[in-house]
Amino acid sequence: GPELELSGYGCEDHFLETDTFQHCDESLAEILSGDLTDGILCDIGMPVMHRNVRYNCRVYCLDRQIILIRPKMCMADDGNYRETRYFTTWARENGVEDHTLSPMLAAVNSGGQTVVPFGLAVIEALNTTFGCETCEELWTPDAPHIQMALGGCEIIGNGSGSHHQLRKLNTRMELIGSATSNCGGVYLYANQCGCDGSRLYFDGCSVIVKNGKLLAQAPQFSIAE
Repeated sequence: GPELELSGYGCEDHFLETDTFQHCDESLAEILSGDLTDGILCDIGMPVMHRNVRYNCRVYCLDRQIILIRPKMCMADDGNYRETRYFTTWARENGVEDHTLSPMLAAVNSGGQTVVPFGLAVIEALNTTFGCETCEELWTPDAPHIQMALGGCEIIGNGSGSHHQLRKLNTRMELIGSATSNCGGVYLYANQCGCDGSRLYFDGCSVIVKNGKLLAQAPQFSIAE
């Protein structure tokens, strides 16, 4: 899913309110209470409060269970973006800590765990390995997908909140194509679509790229949910 999909990207100063995090927990609890994650690994974008610090995160869920929370390492702070106003950068590149789930999420977490891994990590399955980036990280010189690919990661997801700007899609495609042509593997890019309360228009155009070749591309300007 896109970056911060449960809350919407354009919450702005509402990210400074505890209620925003609580409502996102309620939405994730509803997802875990149903069958949406049965038999499929879901990569969900939402804000997470870890040790009383606000992070922009990806939450991996499988079979109604939270298996990893991955915080964003590189914030967007130029142009229309002010992410460090709301979120803290995760600076421990190889650090994984225990995160205590809220009582609401612990009650629906099918594994019964009240504590889940929090930090930069990948998920190893029987036949492949999954990793993820968040939006701005793809645009950085030392993008996380480089080290993940060198470490054997074959599938990398990117939940993004990238607004429309003339010719920006071309740059996105060049970056994604370069990432997979140099390192190999599959890149799953999911972008916000439409407006969510701010002045920005997110132009969607989610894509799947394999070994530098485009396999699938969603519409750029869709009004569908």
